Amino acid sequence: MRLAMEEAELARREEEVPVGAIILCADRVIAAAHNQREQLQDPTAHAEMIAITQAAASLGSWRLENCTLYVTLEPCPMCAGAILQARIPTVVYGATDAKAGAADSLYHLLTDKRLNHRCQVIPHVLAEPCGQMLSDFFVQQRRAGKK
Repeated sequence: MRLAMEEAELARREEEVPVGAIILCADRVIAAAHNQREQLQDPTAHAEMIAITQAAASLGSWRLENCTLYVTLEPCPMCAGAILQARIPTVVYGATDAKAGAADSLYHLLTDKRLNHRCQVIPHVLAEPCGQMLSDFFVQQRRAGKK
């Protein structure tokens, strides 16, 4: 999770919402990404989405069946859908997302028994520092008069 937090810090420095993600496969980091929506002007450029694309390229397969995703914020519905499509078996996240969380907070997409794939979800890992990084970012944005 600390590596994902380092990615989130990179996002913050780029004035992006500070969310970071890494993907491990066989105890090796195969993807590391952070939010880049503003930089790329792409609403799908969430840390998880970029990391999944990197991991698939690294493995030469869209099936990330032996991987673990670490992300500093609970995945949203879009990212949860991509996680399920990639067949990632384990998702570890830091802060909960009361407004868009799709792992535990609002929805339970990653563990929905009606779907053909489910994940083990490990919530709240380093939740306090992950959440504080986000809170501090949004306070700073409001002070600067930004959206």
